Amino acid sequence: MKIFPAIDLYEGKAVRLLKGDYEQMTIYSEQPLAVAHDFEAAGADCLHLVDLEGARLGTTPNLALVTRLAQETSLFTEIGGGIRSMETVKTYIEAGVDRVILGTAAVENETFLREAVAAYGEKIAVGVDIKDGFVAVKGWTETSASTCFDFCDKMKQIGVRTLICTDISKDGAMQGTNRALYRELSARYDMDIVASGGVSSIEDIRALRALDLYGAIIGRAYYIGAIDLKEALEAAK
Repeated sequence: MKIFPAIDLYEGKAVRLLKGDYEQMTIYSEQPLAVAHDFEAAGADCLHLVDLEGARLGTTPNLALVTRLAQETSLFTEIGGGIRSMETVKTYIEAGVDRVILGTAAVENETFLREAVAAYGEKIAVGVDIKDGFVAVKGWTETSASTCFDFCDKMKQIGVRTLICTDISKDGAMQGTNRALYRELSARYDMDIVASGGVSSIEDIRALRALDLYGAIIGRAYYIGAIDLKEALEAAK
């Protein structure tokens, strides 16, 4: 199982939100590139980025920083947050990003999603952000009419390879991850499922690995020292 340590970007800083709430933001570093180099030093080979400003605005305010993170590290880099046009997808991929994550756009604009998958294949992932069983959009500020599993069924039919599934109620709460959800997703789909939200202990990592998931994202637990990244990487093997 792959481990994706996360950097959430806001005004050029590495931050974390609690359950997606912009009013509950903690700044962890003013130097995200240094954080990424720390990930490398621990042995990580993947990086999960979220542009939190982009998620709300549908723009790329942290593009210069994302470009540096992609080009000045050896990490496989993926990014989500506000990617709602082919132009933005192309911009990130040309900047050196390895995979682009579509969220709101995948829910609300199927034509764009199909076009992106047709053009870039496995470089396109879809973020499935789950709130009370439904898919949330627009930086988790709204809930769509799609249930989690109906939406995942459609993603499989369209040809999406990678799903990044977040239980919003667990995100940043340090209460453990939703193992039942990931067990069901893993059983239902032969896609690459990445667990996100609430991965807060080495036990969570071991449990997710046992479910044969493709990957897990570690966010706040790393920043507050609840998970040692080297240990997590070893446990995921």
